[in-house]
Amino acid sequence: MHETIRLLRPPEWVKNIFVFAALFFGAKRGEPDAVIHAALAFVAFCLASSSGYALNDVLDRDRDRHHPVKKNRPIASGAISPAAGLVISALAIIIAVTIGVALLPHLFWLTVAAYWVLTLFYSLVLKQVVICDVIAIAVLFVIRALAGALAVQVEISPWLIVCTFMLCLFLGFGKRRCEIAMIGDSAGAANHRATLSGYTPELLTHLLSTSAGMAIITFLLYTMDRTTESPFPKHYLVYTIPLVVFAIWRYAMLIETGKLTGPTDIVINDRPFLVTVILWCILATIIALWGNQIENWVAACGPPFTPFAG
Repeated sequence: MHETIRLLRPPEWVKNIFVFAALFFGAKRGEPDAVIHAALAFVAFCLASSSGYALNDVLDRDRDRHHPVKKNRPIASGAISPAAGLVISALAIIIAVTIGVALLPHLFWLTVAAYWVLTLFYSLVLKQVVICDVIAIAVLFVIRALAGALAVQVEISPWLIVCTFMLCLFLGFGKRRCEIAMIGDSAGAANHRATLSGYTPELLTHLLSTSAGMAIITFLLYTMDRTTESPFPKHYLVYTIPLVVFAIWRYAMLIETGKLTGPTDIVINDRPFLVTVILWCILATIIALWGNQIENWVAACGPPFTPFAG
């Protein structure tokens, strides 16, 4: 049982919090049905992502044996057979789709299916194609965000979608940089992941700089977006930009060391990064829940200082 749980990778479920974005920033966050639907969507995507991880581990078992950390995964180490891994993967995706069909709005299950199909296509083809491999991973995060909007049936800002995509590109290229730094030599890196032979530190530095800058810009555009209805004054999120910039640059600094394996490892093990993420979440929560009261209080005290409010 312990090895089965490891195969499902519960620590990676933190990535599925993107499902809650539409609930948190949308107009239905106070409705019990919307909260329940978002929670069910989260469970469905945890199962769907675990199905994809299990399938990927089966397909990558030989390459994972060349990685200093991934060689200890259940299938690569031999603790779980490839056949058992495929059965676990199939059961997880079947349960995820069943949740979508039986308990959530009728279009939601299509996002789960699209997520799994893209995961399968990634495992079979796209992970062998430089740059396309990271784009596919970023699209998977976008699907999570769109699924959350479908689950609670709210409109989602296109700039939030673009920001999610660019941020995930940055994180994905950062993970590739982590892998190269951890393995140390290009031959060993290529044995672990074929596309790493096509990535160089210089190329990744350029891709990281570009995607980081675009992630910050699209976040600012989201805060100023007036085309999508928002239940709170989201322009106040612009004041969290120092935390956003610090977190992005801190991540860029840490991946150069090769001591951490990627975004999840950094969130869990780097205290300054974790504190920054927690502070941003606290400020975003205050703005989302009490932003209107804050805006009314500022207006009552005098001319409101709300740059970018439009």
